[in-house]
Parts: sequence; structure tokens; C-alpha cells
Amino acid sequence: MENERHIGYHAGMTAHQASRETIAELGRKYLWWRPVGDQPHSEERIIAQTMNLGTYDDILLLEQTVGRPRLVEIMLQAEPGWINDRSWEFWRGRLSFSTGAVIPDEAPRRAFDAATS
Repeated sequence: MENERHIGYHAGMTAHQASRETIAELGRKYLWWRPVGDQPHSEERIIAQTMNLGTYDDILLLEQTVGRPRLVEIMLQAEPGWINDRSWEFWRGRLSFSTGAVIPDEAPRRAFDAATS
């Protein structure tokens, strides 16, 4: 299978190992900056970044690897700035339709409180 070759899948590899390898590969492709602190980028951050910037082939690979319910979870837990408006609308429509999930109309936003005097 093409995707199996793409992610380095081999006969002795479990589905969980293949999923982790795919996520790691997507992380190398879409997160080019160093993480803050000593910890690597979280799987959630890698998945969100792929949802935001991924090619259509990577989108299909992501859906196959982690599943649409997990992608809904990522959207509902996304930090402000992780998914832009255009990608949010794409995924909201795609996942709402296919899973029946209720996803907010807009991506999470940063809140900037203006000081009042």
C-alpha cells in the first residue's frame, strides 16, 4: 500500500507504532521551529499544524491514521492560533458532516484585554 510505504510501515509494526511514526513524520514536515522548553511538540500540536497546513494527501493520511473522532477532539482542544480561519472552516464542515460533531463556528482566538483607567 502506498501510504504504508510512505510512513515506513512494515509487517512487524503495530497500528499504534505506525500512527506514531506518521505523526512524527508530519511533525518534521510541518513544525520547523524548536519547541519551547525541553519537551518535544505534542501530538496534538503536530496534528493541528498538519490540519492547518497539510496537503490534501497529508489530510487523507491524517484521517486514516488518527481517525476523524480524534481530529474533532483536536479542534475542540486547539489553542488560539493553531488553526487559521480557512482551515477551521474546512475541517468544521468536513468533520461535522462525517461525524455529526458540534464544532464551534470560529477557531479559538487570543484575548487581549485593554487596560482601562
